[in-house]
Amino acid sequence: MYNTLKTLCLIPSVSGRETAVSAKLSEIISPYADSVFTDNMGNLIAKKEGKGENKKKIMLCAHMDEIGFLVTYIQDNGFIRVSSVGGISLVAAYAAGVVSEKGVHGIVICESGVKSSDFSADKFIIDIGAKNKKDAERRVKIGDFFVVEPSLRRLTSSRVSGRPLDDRVGCAVLISIAEALSEKELAHDVYYVFSVQEEVGCRGAKPASFAIAPDYALIYDVTGTGDAEGAKPMACSVGKGAAIKIKDSSVICHREVVEMLTEIAKEKKIPYQHEILTYGGTDTSSVQMTGMGCKAGALSIPTRYIHTQNELCDLNDAKACADLTVEFINQLK
Repeated sequence: MYNTLKTLCLIPSVSGRETAVSAKLSEIISPYADSVFTDNMGNLIAKKEGKGENKKKIMLCAHMDEIGFLVTYIQDNGFIRVSSVGGISLVAAYAAGVVSEKGVHGIVICESGVKSSDFSADKFIIDIGAKNKKDAERRVKIGDFFVVEPSLRRLTSSRVSGRPLDDRVGCAVLISIAEALSEKELAHDVYYVFSVQEEVGCRGAKPASFAIAPDYALIYDVTGTGDAEGAKPMACSVGKGAAIKIKDSSVICHREVVEMLTEIAKEKKIPYQHEILTYGGTDTSSVQMTGMGCKAGALSIPTRYIHTQNELCDLNDAKACADLTVEFINQLK
């Protein structure tokens, strides 16, 4: 999974500009699916046909976009003004290296005299080293996006750090599931959805789910933890297994799905923990409420330092999410 994750992490693709990472995901998942297509919103959807009678539709979803900056104005001195895309931690982003969709490198800085407590996107500037506006305009255009330099590195044991683990690690989990199910004859139709624009309001998953009309859905994303220095108390830790979501601030997961995932994890001795997140949300809420609704749940990868340039997770937790999903699909009647 590490190699897949590294490949995906190193492809900059902010919300609304996911074409590059979508193309790579399409290439990777195509051998494991019966069909692959992109909808009008930009969601990448791969389908594996089930062979059973009275088959159900199962939707597995992870978002492929990331947070970043959009160029709004180029100053006479060549400095670049930006607006934020998604929930960027400006304190973490300050003085970080960034790269544009065209491969232009720069540094995020802030207007002089601004305290960290007063940081806002309209006070942030990207310095690409341009001599003046004309020099900058040769390399950057209004509407171009920048992201904090992508990276992935191994830490101790099975833990990795870098960005954007949110949510390329979820995408890597979907690839792992698709590979594991590729040679199996399934009773149900399985849809692998790589959604767009999650970071700006969980937008892409809505039309994807509306078109599929799933009976069951599982969403894969990172979640906060209670084991980081200074973290709020939370029964969720890096390295303790797949986090079966019970609720967050946007969703209460379907009780049947939560109980089934829990029982399977116990039966198959797959490491797991329960997640109750008191803030934030994922595509789960969008999928759950589409059309006449579906039985939706979520498997989260516990991650420290989310939305910074050095997110941290354990690949064994990601593997547990994949293993648990395969068993869930195999046992679904």
